[in-house]
Amino acid sequence: MPPTLASLLRSPALKLTVLAGGDRLQAPVRWVHTSELDDPGPYLEGGELLLTTGMKLEAEDAAGLDAYVRRLSGAGVVGLGFGVGVSHDAVPGPLVAAAAEHGLPLLEVPRRTPFIAISKAVSAAIAAEDYHAVTAGFEAQRDLTRAALAPDGTGALLARLAAHLDGWAALYDPSGAVLVSAPEWAGRRAARLAGEIDRLRDKPAPASAAVAGPAGTEDRVELQSLGTGRRPRGYLAVGTEERLDTQARYIVHAAVALLTLSLEQSRAQQDTGQRLGAALLRMLLAGEPEHARSVAGRLYGDLLDVPVRILVAEGAAETVTLLAERVDTAAARAAEPVLAVRDGDRLTILAAEAGAVLPVCADLAETDEALFAGLSAAAPGPGDVPAAHAQAERALAVARRGGRSLVEYDEVGSGSVLPLLGDDAVRAFAEGLLRPLREHDAHARGDLVASLQAWLSRHGQWDAAAADLGVHRHTLRYRIRRVEEILGRSLDDPDVRMELWLALKATG
Repeated sequence: MPPTLASLLRSPALKLTVLAGGDRLQAPVRWVHTSELDDPGPYLEGGELLLTTGMKLEAEDAAGLDAYVRRLSGAGVVGLGFGVGVSHDAVPGPLVAAAAEHGLPLLEVPRRTPFIAISKAVSAAIAAEDYHAVTAGFEAQRDLTRAALAPDGTGALLARLAAHLDGWAALYDPSGAVLVSAPEWAGRRAARLAGEIDRLRDKPAPASAAVAGPAGTEDRVELQSLGTGRRPRGYLAVGTEERLDTQARYIVHAAVALLTLSLEQSRAQQDTGQRLGAALLRMLLAGEPEHARSVAGRLYGDLLDVPVRILVAEGAAETVTLLAERVDTAAARAAEPVLAVRDGDRLTILAAEAGAVLPVCADLAETDEALFAGLSAAAPGPGDVPAAHAQAERALAVARRGGRSLVEYDEVGSGSVLPLLGDDAVRAFAEGLLRPLREHDAHARGDLVASLQAWLSRHGQWDAAAADLGVHRHTLRYRIRRVEEILGRSLDDPDVRMELWLALKATG
């Protein structure tokens, strides 16, 4: 604890006497300053014990002494020590009254107590406090290090950190999702700080911030980015009821260093896993499931023993990075193997059909307009992965053309082909194919486009189509011959009929 006015009064060597403000003696003394100025406030930082002999103070000027006390209180002075026997034989009565009125502790310093003795006492107490904080910090660092080496290193470290601070602690992944919290109840509280994490992410790393806790709490929360690169590997939050003192900050800094080391090591392992995963995916797509199984070993082995699905996503670099981070987080939480291979702005994910990873991917894809994704049907075994990959690619193509965030292959395989006609290239082709007929209808009689559509919709049945148009069947036959002449194509060809029908659908 820092020195207080009460601890100075207890020192028999100083022989101080309290004259006013006896109920505020527990205020910590941050420093001692001597000044004979009428207004020393501009030279103070707050928290000082001010010493004076009252050289410029008029003993009977009650108004002036009251103003003097008010200026000291406004400057954050925690106490006034008045040395008697130099300028004044006793502490002026109006000064005692003003100090009592404004709640400023006033101490009488006897002539035989030099001001330097008070300064030395405060300085020694502050040094002792700093030494205690450093040694306690080293002890806490050793405790945190032992926790970090435990099987559940991160969870154990956060638990010890929360205990040392008498508060709570939480670790976030790069996207701002809570990974671990201690105590466990703190997870919900930490999740409510997602907006503060977003603001911290926008600052150059390393970054930190002190914020108020979530509404309904009295927490003071310290946020700190983790990692040595420009992009943080995660974020640490610690919540306490009181402001962190020197000892607590040593402890937090130790935790930051240990978590950063752990995350950087984890990142190196992830990079190695990425290279292995890319090689494994190439083997699976090349139709070499047995070789892939031997390479997968314990890292991915279980993944090749269950039905899997493939998701191929592409989008802005930041969005793809966010998806990769969410995949890592979901896989770590569920303790399930997943294969995620990044190639520029594309990410290929092979995950268990019944696992926790694919729903996370789907949720992000459906809420982020900068991401397009295609999801395959289930692949029963590793030998079915090439077909599943082709399905995911086709579904992705449909998602891009239709401007949809996520398309599942089942939709492509069992749904209508008509939604695919919304693509700009398909529409341009359709308009070009039908343009000669539309130009004819614009400058001559005949209604060739409507006649063609009615005839195709009736599968070439002349009477039914003519009835739909309200014309004689011979008139319809003439119009269809004109369609063939203008287009230079025979409607006896089923491919021609199909193209014209789709062109009519694509252009509405």
